[in-house]
Amino acid sequence: EEEKLTVPEGWKPEKFNKEDYPHGLVDTSSFAFLFPKYREKYLKENWPLVKEKLSSHDIRADLDLIEGTMKVSTTKKTRDPYIIIKARDFIRLVARSVPVEQASRVLEDDIESEIIRIKTMVRNKERFAKRRQRLVGPNGSTLKAIELLTECYVMVQGSTVAAIGPMKGLKEVRKIVVETMKNVHPIYNIKILMIKKELAKDPALKNESWDRFLPKFKTKNVKTKKPKKIKPKKEYTPFPPPQTERKVDKELETGEYFQKQKERKKAKNESKMEKQQENVRKKKEKRMKAFIPPKEPVRPKND
Repeated sequence: EEEKLTVPEGWKPEKFNKEDYPHGLVDTSSFAFLFPKYREKYLKENWPLVKEKLSSHDIRADLDLIEGTMKVSTTKKTRDPYIIIKARDFIRLVARSVPVEQASRVLEDDIESEIIRIKTMVRNKERFAKRRQRLVGPNGSTLKAIELLTECYVMVQGSTVAAIGPMKGLKEVRKIVVETMKNVHPIYNIKILMIKKELAKDPALKNESWDRFLPKFKTKNVKTKKPKKIKPKKEYTPFPPPQTERKVDKELETGEYFQKQKERKKAKNESKMEKQQENVRKKKEKRMKAFIPPKEPVRPKND
């Protein structure tokens, strides 16, 4: 059997030093992103802070309010070849309504970010709004619980969810978001994360399976209501149904069509009167039933 390599406890990737890469980059790399109109005021006010955060990593930042774009590019002083990717993620997060203070965390080595698109997961607009609100929770309590358990900053804005934090936490955030949009309440995943956090404190359970400790939730399918009256299915016929008769067709069949207008009206009134008399007679019979005495049982005679 092949030996599996394990990452030692407390291991972290070495920080980048400029001395390790004394020569500059061969070519200039740049990324540009559009930002929404409502974000223009915030960016205009906080752009000096954005430039300050990026200039500390020797990255140039440009804001174009006419075209509505943010651009980051490397300079001659840039030594870290991967920092331009981090700067790209930084401006993308700022464009998605993440505060500059939180978005700047992505420039650190052990911090990553992810933007999860949730709009395409649910077609119905009302259902989408309800499930997105379920992710936030009352007064943002559910979102706060997710942030504490995953050690990630989570921002729900429009049709996306932005998350910033360690890679392990980002995987958990993505799982919760995707399952919430699939109609699984986030409280179930929060309970599982809470149990996992407590189990991680016990060194005896480090190499054991935690499945026996984790709760198993059963899916409940709500049965659809069956109609009271089930209409019997008609026999399939390849031919179309016969055409319904019009009023003129019925009159031609009975001969009423050839009668004069007065005769037709007279016949109509007569049929109407007959129906009324029949209804009166039925109502009278119904009322008279109350006055008919019931049949008394015949008692046997005693000799």
